[in-house]
Amino acid sequence: MRHIYRCPLRWADMDAYGHVNNVVFLRYLEEARIDFLFRPDKDFQQGSVVARHEIDYKRQLVHRHAPVDIELWVTEIKAASFTLAYEVKDPDQVYVRASTVIVPFDFAAQRPRRITAEEREFLREYTDDKEEAVVA
Repeated sequence: MRHIYRCPLRWADMDAYGHVNNVVFLRYLEEARIDFLFRPDKDFQQGSVVARHEIDYKRQLVHRHAPVDIELWVTEIKAASFTLAYEVKDPDQVYVRASTVIVPFDFAAQRPRRITAEEREFLREYTDDKEEAVVA
């Protein structure tokens, strides 16, 4: 199953050429990730940190008033990290493909921690299966 975040485009996201600046896509991924991980019914209460981002820019996204969809899904779950994949897209084109490695983190102890059984169960629901999507 995939999580879908409808990301609004802001006037300030645009660069001098009239398209969304490449750096802004990191913020878009962050917004989608927060929407996915921190929900009233499911969340990573103890926190997490980003260990790595990879972004592949496919085409320019021109500023507009309509939001852009960000599909997010889990591609890998390890003992103390997991990987999310993203597509920033419209129905007919993909602007960005990206991935993020996330490490659960205990901020009180200031160290990484293992993924809990509940977190693992939640993440497994979103392993790559493009047939279904959940819109948030």
